[in-house]
Amino acid sequence: MSPSPLPVLITGAGQRIGLHCATRLLDDGQPVIISYRRERDGVAALRERGALTVQADFSDTAGILAFIDALRERTGGLRAIVHNASDWHAETPGQQAAVFERMFHVHMLAPYLINLHCADLLRHGGPADIVHIGDDVTRRGSSKHIAYAASKAGLDNLTLSFAASLAPAIKVNGIAPALIQFNPDDDEAYRRKALAKSALGIEPGPEVIYQSLRYLFDNPYVTGTTLRVNGGRHLI
Repeated sequence: MSPSPLPVLITGAGQRIGLHCATRLLDDGQPVIISYRRERDGVAALRERGALTVQADFSDTAGILAFIDALRERTGGLRAIVHNASDWHAETPGQQAAVFERMFHVHMLAPYLINLHCADLLRHGGPADIVHIGDDVTRRGSSKHIAYAASKAGLDNLTLSFAASLAPAIKVNGIAPALIQFNPDDDEAYRRKALAKSALGIEPGPEVIYQSLRYLFDNPYVTGTTLRVNGGRHLI
């Protein structure tokens, strides 16, 4: 992807995969806008490099709509939208409805409303992309994170619907990662167990998601597709 004067929006880019992708785009000379839920060192680092940073809370409708208004105040066009914002909660007795509602808002309603209200920012006559960052867990579901898996599966379906409705001006695709990087406090036993779930058995790091993102941006003939970046988990 050649750098565009129009920015790429990445939601939830204050840490981990989103932070890495935003940093790599800036390395390549691409303007970037990010959303973030709370201030982190990564947000400050991106801001110092020239990224526009917009605080946002996608856990309710009002927060999503407020972000859309703030985004439109800051730019009149976008090269791409990358829906990376995510949340992770297990079902807790007495809190199941609240957990499901939060997962729905973050993983489905936010991308849905942002796509609907910001598609015009992508219709500028040049290459334009929407990428939904999902999760490989949707292949099998999850016994402990039911709402999370269901809402990410809903995001997969949004990929198909928006790809059909926004073609040919805007390509819409997804990326479904499995294990990408461990947390610093993950112990050795957990790491061994997690690595054994994939055929390749490695912790690849977030660069593989950036490579997938670049492929989707660069390829003019791919839409309505979800790339599974899972190290061969479906083979085990």
